[in-house]
Amino acid sequence: MSAKTVLHNFVAGEAVAPAEGRYEDLIDPSTGEVFASAPVSGPEDVDRAMQAAATAFEDWRATTPSDRQRALLKFADAIEARADELVSLESQNTGKPLGLTASEELPPAIDQIRFFAGAARLLEGRSAGQYMNGFESYVRREPIGVCAQVTPWNYPLLMAVWKIAPALAAGNAVVLKPSDTTPVTTVKLAEIAAEFFPAGVFNVVLGDRGTGRALVEHRTPQMVSITGSVRAGMEVAGSAAADLKRTHLELGGKAPVVVFDDADVAAAAASIAEAGYFNAGQDCTAATRVLVQAGVYDEFVAALAEQAKGIRTGAPDDEDVLYGPVNNAGQLARVAGFIDRLPDHAVLQAGGARVGERGYFWSPTVVSGLQQTDEIIQNEVFGPVITVQKFTGEDEALAYANGVEYALASSVWTKDHGTAMRMTQKLDFGCVWVNCHIPLVAEMPHGGFKHSGHGKDLSVYGLEDYTRIKHVMHNVGA
Repeated sequence: MSAKTVLHNFVAGEAVAPAEGRYEDLIDPSTGEVFASAPVSGPEDVDRAMQAAATAFEDWRATTPSDRQRALLKFADAIEARADELVSLESQNTGKPLGLTASEELPPAIDQIRFFAGAARLLEGRSAGQYMNGFESYVRREPIGVCAQVTPWNYPLLMAVWKIAPALAAGNAVVLKPSDTTPVTTVKLAEIAAEFFPAGVFNVVLGDRGTGRALVEHRTPQMVSITGSVRAGMEVAGSAAADLKRTHLELGGKAPVVVFDDADVAAAAASIAEAGYFNAGQDCTAATRVLVQAGVYDEFVAALAEQAKGIRTGAPDDEDVLYGPVNNAGQLARVAGFIDRLPDHAVLQAGGARVGERGYFWSPTVVSGLQQTDEIIQNEVFGPVITVQKFTGEDEALAYANGVEYALASSVWTKDHGTAMRMTQKLDFGCVWVNCHIPLVAEMPHGGFKHSGHGKDLSVYGLEDYTRIKHVMHNVGA
């Protein structure tokens, strides 16, 4: 992609320029330089996409599950065939390492599309029956309609797949707005999808927060799904409530990682470092809030700091780096602000500084000695910063772990089965891993509670979220 590349919206199966002709530069976060430009769409552009989706929905909803399955499988095959191109585009737009993007992001995206292709044929309802004499009842599970979707900048391609695959599998039509900083691979996905889906079934509108607001407030969509910040989720929920739209919100996280005295400290430190720094910590499930039992606290802090000092960040083509830059200059400033505002009792064990002057790189950082009320414990940093707190027993660990407004993901590290079972029951998070952190599979649901939102991505539960239930009753004597 050259510096002169200009992206367009993708509506009704074709590239479309914005009505007002407004564009903004796209920045490569690994260099800080402009590499393309993208539209800032307005209400007229959103309306055009919504009309296309509404028209396409009428036919798409009538397709059989096997028809939708075939389209999704062909879509997945095409993505797999063009994996190198998509990895290159994703890397330039996000600064992600090429090798890790190819091995850790493309395969799951393809697998998840294939999962939903199969799941489309397995949606079930209650069996028919006469619950009133002379009247036969059954349940229809139907697509909701047009779905407005908004995706974040941390995993642009993968999050687009999480949105569109279940929605299309269920028979809905989609208008999706990617983050204004990372739209490139979403547009490419729409171009590829146009080879297999009817025009208007999957539309992409590019733009900023104002574009997203126009998307949510439009009267056509019956559901709004967003993966993003708590602030963005609250705004979406408020706007959607005015028109009683369904919402599907996957928001922020502050995952507790609870390490007990009997854990394998070295192994835990290595795994937690990888799960905390992968993708520069820009992951709502990242292992960035570690709680360690007093007996191994000092040993663990030393082991984690050693891991951090051995991890490198750098350019996408550097095969020895674990992660690339944070997404943008504003995010770099946000990460730096948390470190600058650390309280006096905090101890910086590793990192804590920008790396280089070109691009938005931040060093692998470990901060210990923290208290539950500290800003960096309560708020999501969304960067390569891991905090460590000390606890004495299970009750204190649970109080610290659950004592934040987020409730997306968590993990427990122990050799004791009883400890693991008690903790998994009492941790107030949508996902609890035991002696691991961050593996995801298409078959299992992903989603949180509290300020981390509601609704599930992945799994049959995620597919059901994009359907509605209708009761049909027949008077069998008529």
